[in-house]
Amino acid sequence: MRVLVVEDSTRLAEVVAEGLRDQAMAVDVARDGDEAARKLAISSYDVVVLDRDLPGTHGDVLCRAITGSEGRAMVLMLTASGSPEDRVSGLGAGADDYLAKPFHFPELVLRVRALARRQPGVRPCVLRSSDVEFDTVAHRVTRAGRVVELSAKEFAVLEALLHAGESVLSAEDLLEQVWDEHADPFTNAVLVTISRLRRKLGEPTVVETVANVGYRIARDDRPLGQSQAQAPLR
Repeated sequence: MRVLVVEDSTRLAEVVAEGLRDQAMAVDVARDGDEAARKLAISSYDVVVLDRDLPGTHGDVLCRAITGSEGRAMVLMLTASGSPEDRVSGLGAGADDYLAKPFHFPELVLRVRALARRQPGVRPCVLRSSDVEFDTVAHRVTRAGRVVELSAKEFAVLEALLHAGESVLSAEDLLEQVWDEHADPFTNAVLVTISRLRRKLGEPTVVETVANVGYRIARDDRPLGQSQAQAPLR
């Protein structure tokens, strides 16, 4: 899941961003409405956490632009005022949800995840392939009933691959979806994360390599051990 945090308080923006990254989300940060508009024009996001009172382009204007766009992100609006009038006004600007400051961080996480599940064309709560099950609400992965302990990035890579189904995701696709705008395009982080994920999930391999293209979940109609998982990726 990729999230854009739009917040003019540097400290709050970094706290929110780091907390969401710890929850296996790829997070970019914008400090004003104009910067947010530029990032939205370049990248696709599942959810935008949007401060309402922004310098530059006001949060209400940005919200209307987001909700009026095709394939739009879901918007969680943040505000210093939680009065009923402000809530109605914020929702009237097109926000999908509304949260007053100060907020309880676990509630923010739950609201972001709930919005991502409401995004058009999305997403079952439980993803399955063969004997692997990923509960996106409980943030829990099992294989053949055994709980598999994964890092935040391993969770996010597995979720992206399961959502992709039989489609192949390149290393660049995974960098876009799982890391953030600061990811080095020449990094080997994807290869390292895939290797660790395979090791933790065990045999037969769940993630196969399609040589010179990328990665995908091994199809259910194919014995998992008969994949191209060890083929070199260039």
